[in-house]
Amino acid sequence: MDLNLKNKRALITGSTSGLGEAIAHLLAAEGATVIIHGRNKNRAQRVMEAIREKGGRAAMAIGDLSADDGADAVASSALADGPVDILVNNAGAYHHHNWMQATPAKWIETYESNVLSGVRMIQRLVPQMRERKWGRIITIGGGLGIQPIPQHPDYNASLAARHNLALSLARELKDSGVTSNIVSPGAIRVASVEEYLYAVAPKLGWSNDWAEIERNTIRDFVPNDVGRLGRPEEIAGAVAYLASPFADYISGTALRVDGGTVRSL
Repeated sequence: MDLNLKNKRALITGSTSGLGEAIAHLLAAEGATVIIHGRNKNRAQRVMEAIREKGGRAAMAIGDLSADDGADAVASSALADGPVDILVNNAGAYHHHNWMQATPAKWIETYESNVLSGVRMIQRLVPQMRERKWGRIITIGGGLGIQPIPQHPDYNASLAARHNLALSLARELKDSGVTSNIVSPGAIRVASVEEYLYAVAPKLGWSNDWAEIERNTIRDFVPNDVGRLGRPEEIAGAVAYLASPFADYISGTALRVDGGTVRSL
């Protein structure tokens, strides 16, 4: 299926690995010019070159979005060769800590990297979308923003904020031709999740066999109706659809891609 993304330009924040990298590859495969973002030039260049080797069009923008000057640099690079039609706010981070370990300083750090990073890019890129009367802002949220767990409370709260700001933005963009939506992943098998699960498996009495680790993870931590972790390509597929003209009538929506983990309508 052709998603009609040719001649569109997409900035995917945090796209040097994981979900962002998968999103960039799929949007490029659909014909969009993708702008790879990260803080490390070598990692961004690796993704950019991999896309180009497959015949895709890619550029890169380097900068730390947790600060205004970094966001300025990223926006300047992203806009250097033309307008940005699609903004995927994916950049973010989390720490494996509990309520007592999550100091106020950690909360501020998480809010800067996970919430204000997206705000900065919205404020720098949405005005030119409105002028052109077409654009997409897709925020990567998460089920923990709706159904939080005791661990990493600052991260859970930052996801809730991402959902809220994306919906507020949709209301702000009424009648503009620009939409704002959320893709809300469940637990996804990215490299960082694999690394963490392999590390904790022995402490839980599990073997080092991935099939057992994944099965036990679903049973004990993230039960869902599909019985496995999600794949990055499945999140990318949801983003690509919302980025396309086929989603013109969708705004202010959270599309859950979590295998049924979140138990609500």
